[in-house]
Amino acid sequence: MQMVDHLSEFRKQTAGELRLHRIELALTKRELHVIFGLLLADISKLNLPKSCSISFPNGNDDLMNFEVSIRPDEGYYCCFMVVSLANNTNKCSTDLLLCIFSGGTFLFYFQVSPTYPHEAPKVKCKTKVYHPNIDLEGNVCLNILREDWKPLLNINTVIYGLYHLFTEPNYEDPVNHDAAAVLRDTPKMYESNVRRATYGGYVGQTYFQRCI
Repeated sequence: MQMVDHLSEFRKQTAGELRLHRIELALTKRELHVIFGLLLADISKLNLPKSCSISFPNGNDDLMNFEVSIRPDEGYYCCFMVVSLANNTNKCSTDLLLCIFSGGTFLFYFQVSPTYPHEAPKVKCKTKVYHPNIDLEGNVCLNILREDWKPLLNINTVIYGLYHLFTEPNYEDPVNHDAAAVLRDTPKMYESNVRRATYGGYVGQTYFQRCI
C-alpha cells in the first residue's frame, strides 16, 4: 500500500513538473518572439557607413547570430611630412594622410542574448588584427559592450562603436597590452606593425593572415 502511495505521489510530481515545463517553454517562446521583433526593428533601421555590411550565415530566420563586416575607409592615420620648397618650412600635406587600416576587411560575429536589450550583444572579431582594443582571440574592449551598455542602445550603436575603434584606437583601455604599449610609446612602429599584420606576416612571434 505504501509503495502505491509513493507511486501516486511520484506521478503527481511528474505531471506537475511537465505542466511547469510547458509553461516555461511557452514563456520562452513568447520572450523570443518579443526579442525577434525588437531585433527585426533594429536591423530594419540600420543606418551604417557604406564600408559596413551585415550578413546572416544561418539564414534570415536566425537574427540572434549574425556577422558584420567593416572595411575602414578612414581611421587612425599616419602622416608624412613634406618640405615646402617655397618657404623652406615643413608642412603636413593632407594628400599624404594614409589610414593604416584602409583596405582591410574585419569580420565581427554577434550573438544576441535572450535578455536583449537589457544585456549587450556578445561580439567577437573573427579577423586577427593588431589593435590595442582587440586581442588575438578576438575579444573586443568597447565600453558600450560592458559597463556603459543601456537598453536604449541598439545594434546600430554597437556597429558604429566598432567602426570607431579603427578611427581612435585607445591605448588607455587595452586588451592587447603589447599593441597598446607600442601605440603609446612608438606610434611609427605601431603603424608599421598594423600594415605588416594587415598585409599578412609576423608581428613578433604572432602570424597574421592577410585581410586586405
